[in-house]
Amino acid sequence: MLIGVSFALLDLVEGFQFQLKNTIVMETGGMKGRRKEMIREELHSILKKGFGVASIHSEYGMTELLSQAYSTGNGVFDCPPWMKILIRDPEDAQSYLENNSTGGINVIDLANINSCSFIATQDLGKKSDNNSSIEIMGRFDNSDIRGCNLMVL
Repeated sequence: MLIGVSFALLDLVEGFQFQLKNTIVMETGGMKGRRKEMIREELHSILKKGFGVASIHSEYGMTELLSQAYSTGNGVFDCPPWMKILIRDPEDAQSYLENNSTGGINVIDLANINSCSFIATQDLGKKSDNNSSIEIMGRFDNSDIRGCNLMVL
């Protein structure tokens, strides 16, 4: 398994070409200000070609949360049962949208006993009808660059 942030994986395939066998490649998030942001489909297309793999897996999580959601390559992330996703109206942060509607992502994470994380992200997504998966669409325009990788800059 090869796991890395998006910009580092791009750096690697720009310098080398691979034909990986029996390897899962997983990207764990955006460019963190190191490169121009790109849509997931473009990123995954470049990475698939550079690593010689059929799909790129993804992780959705953040330092403030205790859990992560994972995608096996189709851009839809499966959440654990203790991680609740709410989609808020982009025009009214106090209103929530129905499933299959695009809006801001709020996360309630009940991973630990005696603690609960509530996060209103600047990410855009939509929740599926099964309530356990979410499609990440991107970020709100002009949102801050975020990520624990920025702590070393």
